[in-house]
Amino acid sequence: MELDRIENILEKYFQGETTIAEEKELKDYFSSPNVAQHLEQYQPMFGYFSQVKQQKSTQEIPLQTKKRNVAWLSIAASAVVLLGIGTYFFASEKDTAPAVAQSELGTYDNPEEALAATQKALALLSNNVNVGIESVQYINEYEQSKNKIFKQ
Repeated sequence: MELDRIENILEKYFQGETTIAEEKELKDYFSSPNVAQHLEQYQPMFGYFSQVKQQKSTQEIPLQTKKRNVAWLSIAASAVVLLGIGTYFFASEKDTAPAVAQSELGTYDNPEEALAATQKALALLSNNVNVGIESVQYINEYEQSKNKIFKQ
């Protein structure tokens, strides 16, 4: 009866379905000198587990970790950021000349130039609005065709 129980527990063990109590029972059984002959092949495996459990590690683990000097790293990062910001503002001030700034604002000293630029801008706007209106007309034609086919 005990042999059948050990065989069942051993089968469950290899399927990964045993409890801790059942595994302890297997370990006790294979540690004893009364192991059935057909199960002797598993005796070294369970003997190894109990032998390894008793071993102690003699290697020392260092508890102190290396400390990095984070203060110097943060100071260096701050210096790089400040240098980048200063370079950006210095370069942007060089590029802004009074003549360039006036043309960027869209102001003109000559009224004829102002009129030509305004007409050019309005023509561009008109072309874009006309394209939009043409698209809407296609939608209106589609609606009319749909209403003819599907009379409501």
